Amino acid sequence: MDLAWVPRACALPTAEQPLRLAEFDALFTALRAVERPEPTRLRLVLDASVEAIARDLAARETECCSFFTFAFDRDEHLSVDISIPSAGSGSSTVSPRAPPPRAAHPFTGDTR
Repeated sequence: MDLAWVPRACALPTAEQPLRLAEFDALFTALRAVERPEPTRLRLVLDASVEAIARDLAARETECCSFFTFAFDRDEHLSVDISIPSAGSGSSTVSPRAPPPRAAHPFTGDTR
């Protein structure tokens, strides 16, 4: 697993980083859209059914990467805005992990 994109400022122990990446990869299976409204803000539009998982993961990520700010908004889908203080502090760390959204069943995430 390539950990080269993990910001140097991340305080998560190296041994735990692959596990955290796997959690994000699992969350991204519920991805419906990715937007970049500003250079320092990424918006993930997720299936609303993963809200508890997304909030838990965001809370734990903030503990080790305090430069990330997560904001949640829920309607038909769950929008998660991930912000950083400046473009030089890791603005592209999440977007390479977030694959393009796939056509998927709205509840199961199945792409068949």
